[in-house]
Amino acid sequence: MKGTLIVIPAFNEARTIAAVVAGALAQDPDRVIVVDDGSSDDTVARVQAVTDSRLELICHPSNLGKGFALATGIARALQAGATRIITLDADGQHGCSDIPRLEQAATLTPAALVIAARTHNREQAPPLRRFANETADFWISWACGQRIEDTQSGFRLYPAEVIAQLDLRPRPGQGFAAETALLIDAVNAGAAVRCVPIETRYSADARPSHYRPWRDTWSIIRLVGSRLLRRGMYPSGLMRSLRDRARFSARLPLGDSD
Repeated sequence: MKGTLIVIPAFNEARTIAAVVAGALAQDPDRVIVVDDGSSDDTVARVQAVTDSRLELICHPSNLGKGFALATGIARALQAGATRIITLDADGQHGCSDIPRLEQAATLTPAALVIAARTHNREQAPPLRRFANETADFWISWACGQRIEDTQSGFRLYPAEVIAQLDLRPRPGQGFAAETALLIDAVNAGAAVRCVPIETRYSADARPSHYRPWRDTWSIIRLVGSRLLRRGMYPSGLMRSLRDRARFSARLPLGDSD
């Protein structure tokens, strides 16, 4: 038992879920928890076809949104005694072979939240997604008081001792902003953030993203704005995040991270 549990939220991912689950299981976690968020396709059947005692399937009767699916999976992982909880998306854009690199980073800094940052070959991402992600990075880095690469990556490692302190309950309609709230709350709770650079992977024949660039980015900005207002706009956090960004730009080639 090494304490790693993997949570995969899924909504209409019949094309990719079996391969993602197999890839996750191949990394020798204690358990893989798939949370089906009211899929209307064969996602559930594809998961049920995988025979492995380490696989657990939880089904929401209706689509509640990614934030609720993550909350359900993370709560179950904590209940099962996880030391580290890794989340990854079900659409196949994350390479499960990178999971040991997140675990290694967590071993070096056990209390850190580790983000698999898509900093290599960012040009592979659609332009509108890059714009949305960079906009979110600016605002969330400000709220966190430090530069954070790829704040929108769903491929993360959460230390159980940190996330157990947080309120996991997302607000209805919060959607992807729920992951933003977890990140900001973890930093405010004292967690360090580490980024592990990974390849940007977008397939031309992939299903359309559930992320709605304008609507979801605006939801994130509203959430971050409300947090900043509570802190008097947190000018020192803005200055630190801009300073960190300048240091990254001066020290590293475009597309790299530390």
